[in-house]
Amino acid sequence: MAPHNDATWTDRQAVAEQLIPLIGGLYRDNGVVTSIHGRRLINSSPLQIVKAHRYARHVDGQELDINRTLELVQAIVSLNPGPASINVAGILAEQAGSGKTIADYAAEVLAPVAGKGQPATADDAKDVVLYGFGRIGRLLARILLGNAENGRGPVLKAIVVRKGDDKDLTKRASLLRRDSVHGPFNGTITIDEDKNLIIANGKPIQVIYSSDPTTVDYTAYGISDAILVDNTGRWRDEPGLAQHLEAKGISRVVLTAPGKSPLKNVVYGINHDTITPDDKIITAASCTTNAITPVLKVINDEYGVGYGHVETVHSYTNDQNLIDNFHKGDRRGRSAAMNMVITETGAAKAVAKALPELVGKLSGNAIRVPTPDVSMAILNLTLKKAVDRDTVNKVLRDASLKSNLRNQIDYIESPEVVSTDFVGSNRAGIVDGLATIANGKNIILYVWYDNEYGYSHQVVRVIQELAGLHPPKFPSR
Repeated sequence: MAPHNDATWTDRQAVAEQLIPLIGGLYRDNGVVTSIHGRRLINSSPLQIVKAHRYARHVDGQELDINRTLELVQAIVSLNPGPASINVAGILAEQAGSGKTIADYAAEVLAPVAGKGQPATADDAKDVVLYGFGRIGRLLARILLGNAENGRGPVLKAIVVRKGDDKDLTKRASLLRRDSVHGPFNGTITIDEDKNLIIANGKPIQVIYSSDPTTVDYTAYGISDAILVDNTGRWRDEPGLAQHLEAKGISRVVLTAPGKSPLKNVVYGINHDTITPDDKIITAASCTTNAITPVLKVINDEYGVGYGHVETVHSYTNDQNLIDNFHKGDRRGRSAAMNMVITETGAAKAVAKALPELVGKLSGNAIRVPTPDVSMAILNLTLKKAVDRDTVNKVLRDASLKSNLRNQIDYIESPEVVSTDFVGSNRAGIVDGLATIANGKNIILYVWYDNEYGYSHQVVRVIQELAGLHPPKFPSR
């Protein structure tokens, strides 16, 4: 491998600068999402693009040549493709052994979408409404706005809240603009008080004030056949959530919390393929369930899980009291900013709803701690086969890089990482390999997760599944 001197680094950045307008044009004009093994290149800086090429060594064994990426992207532009998800590293890896030029191989692989580039139409988008605009609601808004810059896919059209005061609109916009944990909004935000609009990156978001879901007429705002995401947690059963379907303009509902039977608890990557057109209400389970279920599936498939206990070290949430005060829940009335608080978690039972083979095999508990975001799940498992630490770590690392759960599972080995290092992670959970303990059939795994941002990405993936707007992937695997 060539030495990483200043000259080669500067050259790489120069090529990355050439890539940015090409990648942006493909996204805006053609609906083409380019990535390197799951690392999206859209809206990336030159430095981020260079780092993504270096990341490829974890999958392919060597750093991806950015000059080859430029040649491929130029070839893709010349094909004028229709919407597609293109892993440039995957195509270049296959092309290397094909005996064909990059341009010829790209033309062959992308033939199904070549020449189909055209402006986005109404059929390329799906209306989304956020019912509630708290921690998860605002992060969902950020992700949806970032993903729909080209007018394709799920598009945020409205939020529904109960009006606080005369400055409600200004305050809602401010909370979207600035976040103590996740930093400033990436873009511009203005408001139109006459029309009750928040305008984010040029996209109007209707703010609707209501406390009764059945009375809102979304069609009056030009919203139809929409997916409504309930972030309030006010209703968790089918009768309660079904109230949203009584409103004009809403066709399906997603709950951002575990739901009560018979509602499906969906963990994307695990059981999203069980969603049918008849499922009008589904839930996206909890942040902890989303973090641990993919990891548990990998371990159960490889070794079999006989029994396990999940202990969650969880950041405090808005449900707790800032200082000691009355709370209907046990212990949650004590100051969240001063105490570790033992509380219950339904994650263990919820895992079994998404992964039925683990029914009756898991117990769980939680400790709330004085941090605002990023949590950890400790999985203490008894397996059906004996394992050693290096072997189990390799299985999980490979799953994070090459399996169909690579968008859910991440893996890290560093003696220095702490919780704040995972703020903003878009994976459901991150396995801390250096913390793994294995002794015969007993293993203990430590899984970090951004219980706000990582979970929100899982919810967006569920929304995309419900929207049914899936561009073809290249390569297909």
